This record gives sequence, C-alpha cells and structure tokens, in this order.
Amino acid sequence: MTTVDPTPRTYPFSAPDRLRLDPFYAELRKQEPVSRVQLPYGEAAWLATRHSDVRTVFADPRFSRAATVGKDEPRARPNPQQTGILTMDPPEHTRLRKLVAKAFTARRVEQLRPRAQRIADDLSRAMRRSGPPLDLVEEFALPLPITVICELLGVPYEDRTDFRVWSDAFLSTSKLSEQQVNDYIGQMRAYMAGLVEQRRERPADDLLSALIQARDEQDKLSETELLDLSVGLLVAGHETTATQIPNFVYVLLTHPEELEWLRADPDRIPAAVEELMRFVPLGVNAAFPRYALEDVELGGVLIRAGEPVLASLASANRDESVFEEADRLDLRRDSNSHIGFGHGPHHCLGAQLARMELQVALGTLLRDFENLRLAVEEPDVSWKTGMLVRGPRDLPVTW
Repeated sequence: MTTVDPTPRTYPFSAPDRLRLDPFYAELRKQEPVSRVQLPYGEAAWLATRHSDVRTVFADPRFSRAATVGKDEPRARPNPQQTGILTMDPPEHTRLRKLVAKAFTARRVEQLRPRAQRIADDLSRAMRRSGPPLDLVEEFALPLPITVICELLGVPYEDRTDFRVWSDAFLSTSKLSEQQVNDYIGQMRAYMAGLVEQRRERPADDLLSALIQARDEQDKLSETELLDLSVGLLVAGHETTATQIPNFVYVLLTHPEELEWLRADPDRIPAAVEELMRFVPLGVNAAFPRYALEDVELGGVLIRAGEPVLASLASANRDESVFEEADRLDLRRDSNSHIGFGHGPHHCLGAQLARMELQVALGTLLRDFENLRLAVEEPDVSWKTGMLVRGPRDLPVTW
C-alpha cells in the first residue's frame, strides 16, 4: 500500500481560471493519484485523479451513491441535494433510468437531429439579421438546447426565463444564498408539479406525459420520483449543453489552427466534439462522491468502508498514460477514450442528445459565420463565478 499524507488538502486547489485545469492535478497523477482533500462543506474525502481509478469509482458497485443519503457528504455548497436518481444505486437507479432511456437512444436522438438543425438555422438567421457584435450565449447557445428539451419533455418554451433562473439553484456554490437556492428549487418543483397536473388532464405526445402514464397506469415510480425526474431532465437537459457550446467556441477561437482544420471539412465535427469534451474541464471540482461499502484498494491506497471518494473527470481526461500530449487540444486525435460524460451506471443519460446538439451547433456556426471571432480581447471575456460549472457568462462575437 502507498503511504498518503493524512492531512487533507483544501479543494478545489485554486479558484477557477477560465478553462484552465489546475496543473496540480498532473502532479497528483504522478505522485499521489489517490489523495486526501477537504471541500468547503462536508467531511474529508479521497480524490482519485487517474483515468483507471476514476473509472473504477464510477463503475465498481463497491462504491455507492445511495450511501450518501444521511451523510455529511463532501460538497462545494452548504445545501446537500440528497434526493432523486443521482443518489440511487442499481437496481432502483436502473428502474428509473429505464423509464426515460428510450427517449435518449442514439436512434431516437438522430430522429431529433433535423428539428435541432432547423432551430439552429433559425437562430443563425436571427443573428445575421441583428448583425454583430452580439452575445453568443444569449442569442444561440441557450435557446438551442432549451428549445430541444422543452419540446422533448413537453415544457412551454415561453416559460424559459423562469426556469433558467431557477436552474441556477441546482448549480450554485456561492452565486446564490442558501435561502435563494431553497426558494428557487421550491419554485421549480411547484412549476413542474403544475405541469404534471396539466398533462394528467390533457396528455400529449411528450416525455412528461409518458412518465405520468408510467406513474398512474403502470405504478413504476412514485409521485416524488416523477417530480424529481422531470425537474432533473429539464435542468440537465439544457444547462450543461448551453454552457459547453460557448466553451467549445471559445476554445476554437483561441486555437485558430485547429479551427481552420475543422472548418475545412464538416465531417470532422463529430470527432472534434469528442476531443473538446475531453479537453474542456466543465466542472470546477470533482462532485457526486461515492461511499465505499467495504474496504477497497484504489490506486495503491486502502479506502475503508464508509469513506467517501471523489473522482475527477477533468483530471482523468488529461491522464498522460491514456492520452498522448494530454494537455494539448488535438482535433486529429485518433483514439479518444474520454469520460467527459461520466462512466458506469450514472453515465450521462442525455449524452447522445448533447453530442447531437453540440455537433449541430458547431456545424451551423462554422457554416454560416466564416470569420467568426471574439468581439473583445480574450482576457476581457466574462466568466461565471460561484457555480459548479465553468463557462462564459456571455461571449461577445463578431464576424
């Protein structure tokens, strides 16, 4: 077994700096791949930084998400969220995941691609009519995934201003006060409960109606689970993709040689999306700890039963033993076993949808804006603060 310093390091190791991954992760991967850390709230935890160890934490049933319930789990914000599908293990997790998984299969998502493309085309035309400069976040990155998830789930698009505000409650670390977080979550749940009742009276051809049918006619989930699932799908279905679109554009605009190589052949976009998923460290820190159900050796360290473990996706995706020149953006990368969408039972349910939307977004922007560039100096780009994810608050562009 490896000897580890028992004194936990303060984590995150530094304040988020644009899309720069703290170089200390690289030191840990080499010297101390499983180490002790202390987040702002909750008990101390182990942190896994290597690709293989991160995959183990996410996939090995000896590490449990359900065991976080009732624990003072390591977290970046004061209010723990210990309900819903993200705090379940199989078979309960599998039961709920199956209810919505068929809406997010590769085949079903490809059927949605033409509609996503029409939405992107409409947004692009509106951008060109308005003329530069404009905010890519507000005018393109947000409305594309919001429209798609609203139509898929059955949520009125005209209510987007409200649920966009409420969604921050699920990702805030310090942007919102604890009272605001609780208020916004309560408002989001009340809103979704009202939609559920509307669909009960007037079912439609959407995912929310299908979930209600599974609840009322097939007794496959409880009312609380129905509400948790619906809220989670609405938030997760737009928030991360709406953040990754400007993240990806920012990276490409600041890597002009890679951008020109991509622009030369649109067929390269799917592979480029995979490399951008690997390269961009979306999370400010590792989140969603697992608790060891028994003593487990991980990376040469003994994790005792009952101890929490965090696994860093961002660090795993920069593991030099897996990715050649891991800190370099390389859209030509042939082998890309990134885990940007997670791994194991909790692998992102909407991964195929996100991939499609990101491909459509980049393809549309590269096709319609040949001279797309930042409308401000790169250091003047404004970034989100006090959130679990990193990305531009707004992204002024011109062409």
